[in-house]
Amino acid sequence: EATGRAKVGLLRRFGLAADQPGGGTGSPFPPLSPNRMAVPKPEELKDFRESFRAKKQACFILGASGETGKELLAEILRQQIFSTVTLIGRRKLDLEGPLYSSVKQEVVDFEKLDESAAAFQGHDVGFCCLGTTRSKAGAAGFVRVDRDYVQHSAELAKAGGCRHFVLQSTKGADASSSFLYLRVKGEVESRVKAIGFDRCSIFRPAVLLCDRQESRPSEWVTRKFLGAVAYICPTFYSVPTVTVAQAMVNNVVMPGPGNKKVEILENADIHALGNIK
Repeated sequence: EATGRAKVGLLRRFGLAADQPGGGTGSPFPPLSPNRMAVPKPEELKDFRESFRAKKQACFILGASGETGKELLAEILRQQIFSTVTLIGRRKLDLEGPLYSSVKQEVVDFEKLDESAAAFQGHDVGFCCLGTTRSKAGAAGFVRVDRDYVQHSAELAKAGGCRHFVLQSTKGADASSSFLYLRVKGEVESRVKAIGFDRCSIFRPAVLLCDRQESRPSEWVTRKFLGAVAYICPTFYSVPTVTVAQAMVNNVVMPGPGNKKVEILENADIHALGNIK
């Protein structure tokens, strides 16, 4: 009981506490859904992985240079579940060594994406970790990258034969939100769902914990604070990028959710699925 009071006290000190997990009165995030996805046992996941690997499927990754994308590429290569991995982006990444022998790279101009439609052909699974920030690209640039580029890429992927599309969104995504970030994420979710993939998995992580190569002092302080919050309440307000990547890969090898074409994985779901050993 004392430990519980200490947890709540720390969260209240920083304005994060609430009667429900979703956030305090001033939080733009809704309460966590009481629904939880079914998480396989480790031995079941191992069987799913072996069965998936035998199919020798191909995938592409959008946003492989980002924090989550880098972890995703590393996890895919570690598990060796795809016969071919294609990175689609604005520039080639510096990848050397036998580990990357199955990795191809396609350089595209997202402003003229139809000219690179061939890059999206022949993939069974598509992962999208593409995104920028308002501070880097401005409001209009953020909308163009996080909504328009993603939607256009998804449309080309579907036309190219992609059956399963995995989208990194964010906790609290809502097309009707007054917050630009959450509204744009909600809009792109709706647009991707409407494309009609055989299976669409939408990941809604909370604040991402990672060690950025380029980091401002304020970001360092924020990461340290959220790391402390994560220690107390590990599934509420944050999630490591490596956990998101592991959850994405584990999700792909698992069978789809029955007759549902779209599945949404909230932050707690990501923690549960990404921490299966």
